[in-house]
Amino acid sequence: MAKLPVEKMRELERRFGEIEARMSAGPAPDVYVKLASEYSELEPVVKKIREYEKGVSELADLKALLADKATDREMRELAELEIPELEEQIEALEQEMQILLLPKDAADEKSAILEIRAGTGGSEAALFAGDLFRMYERFAAAHGWKVEILSASEGEAGGYKEIIATISGRGVFSKLKFESGVHRVQRVPETEASGRIHTSAATVAVLPEAEDIDIEVRPEDIRIDTMRASGAGGQHVNTTDSAVRITHLPTGIIVTSSEKSQHQNRAKAMQVLKARLYDIERQRAESERSADRKSQVGSGDRSERIRTYNFPQGRLTDHRINLTLYKLDRVMEGDLDEVVDALISDYQAGQLAQLGAQG
Repeated sequence: MAKLPVEKMRELERRFGEIEARMSAGPAPDVYVKLASEYSELEPVVKKIREYEKGVSELADLKALLADKATDREMRELAELEIPELEEQIEALEQEMQILLLPKDAADEKSAILEIRAGTGGSEAALFAGDLFRMYERFAAAHGWKVEILSASEGEAGGYKEIIATISGRGVFSKLKFESGVHRVQRVPETEASGRIHTSAATVAVLPEAEDIDIEVRPEDIRIDTMRASGAGGQHVNTTDSAVRITHLPTGIIVTSSEKSQHQNRAKAMQVLKARLYDIERQRAESERSADRKSQVGSGDRSERIRTYNFPQGRLTDHRINLTLYKLDRVMEGDLDEVVDALISDYQAGQLAQLGAQG
């Protein structure tokens, strides 16, 4: 295991003390909000650091007692009993802190934009895209996050050809970032009379929501077109041109939004455009950092088949970490924590192994 970075631990404790002092001095509300956010991020880490330091100090005291010839037999026996237990606790704390002190993805605490598109499989793929969206909606509700649909194109038999939504809350991206990729479904469609299993797919992309501080879109780099928005059955949503299409000229990215309000459409389309541009920047930085390696879980390759949902067997398989669960009905109801936690643990194990190799 890599050694704990003592200097970094000291710096985090110092910064935590500084934030506490500034918060108690009653700063302006906007400053207080920023400080409170950093405080809540640092608190669990600093708590563990202090717990670890206390354990190390107690262990040193016990060892000093044993080394002291003046220590009586009873105290010596007590110390000999306590030392192995304390060493075990310190080892467990070291493992926890290795993970807490891993380099953080700057986007982890952000809200996210979820994009789901039906792939191969026609109407069945669109139905599956709808099932996936409901799964994420329920998962978000269980975590107290807010889901808002930005744009949706419905499938002919239900579900979605494409759906884009924001999922707002703290740490959304850290939980959902490993969902990007191709999700495959194997099941008997309701329209299939012979009971034959069909395979279809949907593509999921999870992007961290970009703030103005993260990405700047220059007015001269975009072209905004307004179009007449058509609703269900070809009916016009209203009599004015309200759908908005934004083209980002340097990259060729095109984003559309067709709700009733043109003003809202423009804001929503810009939100998605910024997230996509921010994601491109993050992918570029990541590929530069990891040119010589490809993280098993976090490769971010959207064309990679990552998971299979086999309905006849009630089985979910995540191919990246060879995880198989026989509780597909519960997963589709939003019970995704076991999968998400396993993906995060695998990613962290990879990071730890890398740090160990560097050390």
